[in-house]
Amino acid sequence: MTYHAGNYDVIVVGAGHAGCEAALASARLGLKTLMCTMNIESVAFMPCNPNIGGTSKGHLVRELDALGGEMGVNIDKTLIQSRMLNTSKGPAVHSLRAQADKVQYQKEMRRVVENTENLYLRQIEVTDILVEDGKVQGVTTRNGGNFHAPAVILCTGTYLASKVIIGEANYESGPNGLATAKVLPQNLAKLGFQMHRFKTGTPVRVHRRSVDFSLMEEQKGDDRIIPFSFLHADYLEAPVDREQISCYLTYTNADTHEVIAKNRDRSPMFNGSIEGVGARYCPSIEDKIYRFPDKDRHQIFIEPEGKDTQEMYVQGMSSSLPEEVQIEMLKTIPAFRNIEITRTGYAIEYEMVDPLQLKPTLEFRAIKGLYGAGQINGTSGYEEAAAQGIVAGINAAMKIQGKDPLIIDRSQGYIGVLIDDLVTKGTNEPYRMMTSRAEYRLLLRQDNADLRLTEIGRQVGLVSDERYAIFLDRKEKIEAELERLQNLQITGKKEVNDALMALGSTELKKPISLYELIKRPELDYFQVAFLDPDRPKLRLDIQEEVNIMSKYEGYIKKQFEAVSQFMKYESRKLDEIADYNDIKGLRIEAVQKLNKMKPLNLGQASRISGVNPADITVIQIYLERNKKRKDV
Repeated sequence: MTYHAGNYDVIVVGAGHAGCEAALASARLGLKTLMCTMNIESVAFMPCNPNIGGTSKGHLVRELDALGGEMGVNIDKTLIQSRMLNTSKGPAVHSLRAQADKVQYQKEMRRVVENTENLYLRQIEVTDILVEDGKVQGVTTRNGGNFHAPAVILCTGTYLASKVIIGEANYESGPNGLATAKVLPQNLAKLGFQMHRFKTGTPVRVHRRSVDFSLMEEQKGDDRIIPFSFLHADYLEAPVDREQISCYLTYTNADTHEVIAKNRDRSPMFNGSIEGVGARYCPSIEDKIYRFPDKDRHQIFIEPEGKDTQEMYVQGMSSSLPEEVQIEMLKTIPAFRNIEITRTGYAIEYEMVDPLQLKPTLEFRAIKGLYGAGQINGTSGYEEAAAQGIVAGINAAMKIQGKDPLIIDRSQGYIGVLIDDLVTKGTNEPYRMMTSRAEYRLLLRQDNADLRLTEIGRQVGLVSDERYAIFLDRKEKIEAELERLQNLQITGKKEVNDALMALGSTELKKPISLYELIKRPELDYFQVAFLDPDRPKLRLDIQEEVNIMSKYEGYIKKQFEAVSQFMKYESRKLDEIADYNDIKGLRIEAVQKLNKMKPLNLGQASRISGVNPADITVIQIYLERNKKRKDV
């Protein structure tokens, strides 16, 4: 027996990082939103490494924040260490990473969720999706309640039919001993969704007192904390006075590798116990040893889980080996000779839905009003999940309000690259964002995420007046300073030339603007300050933005030219093509793929696996002929 449990505009299934962003977005846009979770204590839970950001992932968090999301705001409040990665390389790959206080991160996010108007948090298990005439109608719960809504967003993480594997032991469980959802994946399959089994894993946790830190390299946080959120621009006025907790670095050794090698037959990775496909870019320690036999050591980081716990996370030793083997393996590392394990490492298998069944809006093609976000779509990582969550939440709200959907393209953001890769190319392993996936990464820097996306967030309705005012102030100051530099002429006086030569530069033969001078490889905005006595006092992030935009102007222009070509394909809509069988000259494989995917534009069609450049030319000719017929 079921009963009518209530009406909502949007129902979000799951309260992880995708679920929180999806629910907050739809609620903040005025939609009555129900967020269902099997355990309220797991809101914004971090079952794996306790950090936010990192290479390319930091870009996603900044973009999410620029659109009006919560992850960046939350990690700024609850971080216990902050570091900017890749600073020895160009600005395109600079990535912010922060160590989170795991418990405080959850508490703060739950506080925000519970205090958001229009958002209703409910501890209840969703077991089925209500569908009628190809449209979603709501959800059914384990307790027999039918909750009705015209939009449902699935943010189920790694909980669908999940199984934990530790050596010969394997049992039904979600992450960290939480319950698994067994019924929902069966009903999704009955609805016709193509599903796959993926795998992820997590390493042991250990007690701080059992680690010999004197045998490890200390990894301190940066002296200056750079915030993730553009709302926290005041952090950059002066260094934030906050205690940071160190991480530590050590390495595996020949003894570690020998323990792993002699237990190969007990490894679920190699004895057939694991069916799911694991993440290529986050392999277990046993997988690393077998895949890279030439390496005599691998990095291991010890990271704190929070200020109020002695538990520490052993990054780099994800494993599904038997518990006693994990202990033996750890004790081969000098700093871990007396190690005390608090939680055993494990692998976890779970069901996901093939993302090729999604539109670029993250709505499922087969069922109107049903959306997917996060690991159910085949991704890995908190940041990838949150980025999808905000897009799904926005688009569910836009659909209900009768507004145009939000589609961020590949030239606008890493979020666009992430979603386009998923819905156009699919994935046969847990997808991880990387800077190398973005064709226009010099344009898609983390420092300019607000300049790229805040106007879009404002148009959608998620960017508050406060956030927009901060954005406009920063934008205006950047533009004003660039204009001032372009108008400031520097002449080749003796003292100027002497100073330039002391910096390893060449003397000036004729007057030049300070803007042009900064472009010299050996100089930058900060080094030429002595030539600019009337320089206005600007916040650090504004100065750095001015420096990048001045110094890399030529390269940035070239990328904009490439984007211009890209947009010619992206702007050519394919709505008029109902059936690709009608286009003579297309290969059979292309017809099948195009009819299945129904790409929105020529650009998306060109990125579908199995569609080659000759097929795109055929489509262009067909469209041109159609246009001429209509003109006639």
